[in-house]
Amino acid sequence: MKTFHAKRLFPVMNGLGEGPLWHPVENKLYWTDILTGTLYRADPSMGNFEKRFFDLQIGAFAFRKDTGLVLATNRGFYELNNDTGDLNLLWITPLKYKGERLNDGKVDPAGRFWAGSMDPQNKRGALFRLDPDGSKHTMLTDIGISNGLGWSPDRKTMYYTDSFDYTIYEFDYDLRTGSIANQRPLILLPKNEKEIVPDGLCVDQNGNIWSAQWNGWQVVKYDPEGTPTATIEVPAQRVTSCCFGGENLDTLYITTSRADLSEEELEDQPYAGDVFYCQVDEKGQPTNLFG
Repeated sequence: MKTFHAKRLFPVMNGLGEGPLWHPVENKLYWTDILTGTLYRADPSMGNFEKRFFDLQIGAFAFRKDTGLVLATNRGFYELNNDTGDLNLLWITPLKYKGERLNDGKVDPAGRFWAGSMDPQNKRGALFRLDPDGSKHTMLTDIGISNGLGWSPDRKTMYYTDSFDYTIYEFDYDLRTGSIANQRPLILLPKNEKEIVPDGLCVDQNGNIWSAQWNGWQVVKYDPEGTPTATIEVPAQRVTSCCFGGENLDTLYITTSRADLSEEELEDQPYAGDVFYCQVDEKGQPTNLFG
């Protein structure tokens, strides 16, 4: 199995770095630190970045086709005017307990924004879909920790992670209607004392699934049948998500977390919470836009 090695891009020490996403028009990398309500945007040279703070926990976000963003937060879905910073509430999703929030999310090939909530105690989370026409859909219920989403290049399969189940599921996906069916486990990690679980993911142009592994110090590449074929070693334990970007879409950008690590653990991994990158041997699919 081939092994790659990630390099540190930005020393940001995010509490819970998440949701890296490459803007296909701006050619810029965005990501969020959920715990601090911070949205980051790197410049095209990848030499620096800017950040914007919100009184919200941003679990995921999407780029609109025209301008601005849509945010999936601890209070629901919001539209962000990128120029003024104004927020417009789009959907108060039914969050069932104090502290629950929307977590990971992604736009599908038809421009719909999917994002899920998390309830690791009672599995009362859900997967929601917000359509460009404003219609709102609850797609799945009884979710523990809603996480990585992606679609196959032929647009017939959707991948979805419930970290609580240690599982990446696949579904039959209908591009025209946005419906999903025939849920079945594709990748199931063993439950043991290491507590390595699948987190965020992305899918490349050949249909391979790149899954960030929380507590695993790595991103793992799986073929469409779920067989691991490569790993990217990351010098941080809690790897949260990844996306393809760069001029040729052949660079994988990786976010990490330093949440709940002890002082001793942080001494052993001083790069925890930083953003990393790795040149790989595949190309990603272009980022889907909402709208």
